[in-house]
Amino acid sequence: MASMWRQAMLYLGLGPDEQYDELDGLQRSGEGVSGEEQVTVVTSPTGTLTMPDRSESASPASTGEAPSGSVRTIPITSAKPHVVAPRTFNDAQQLADRFKADQPVIVNLQTANRDLARRIIDFVSGLCYALGGKMEKVADQVYLLAPSHVNLAEEERQRLQERGLHY
Repeated sequence: MASMWRQAMLYLGLGPDEQYDELDGLQRSGEGVSGEEQVTVVTSPTGTLTMPDRSESASPASTGEAPSGSVRTIPITSAKPHVVAPRTFNDAQQLADRFKADQPVIVNLQTANRDLARRIIDFVSGLCYALGGKMEKVADQVYLLAPSHVNLAEEERQRLQERGLHY
């Protein structure tokens, strides 16, 4: 009965780790470590498979070196703003879609009634905060919404100033 349990444990890989003890001895003595590629032989019921062994010492994490690559966001400077003059709160969907598509949006609330303007301002300020954008007042009741990695081109700022929409 005990041999059946031992065979089941060996089959499941729960037996003694004698094979691994031999590898530990080789690594401590320095015999197994060399510049040559090591090969592991895996025996399966269908045959023998030979695979190259990847050494852990070759990975950057084990050598203590930090990865050299880094990600840097590059601002988009040629984005042309989309102008929205909402008449109902349902128009907020259109400006949110443009903002989510990384396009600057100018919200003109000069023709909107006071309650609608307040609701739109609350909505777009939450939108900017949630998506990491910037909100800037460019004139009385006119706001510029810019996504986080989008800068308004200098030509566009000059054009807005000429129209009297930018301080």
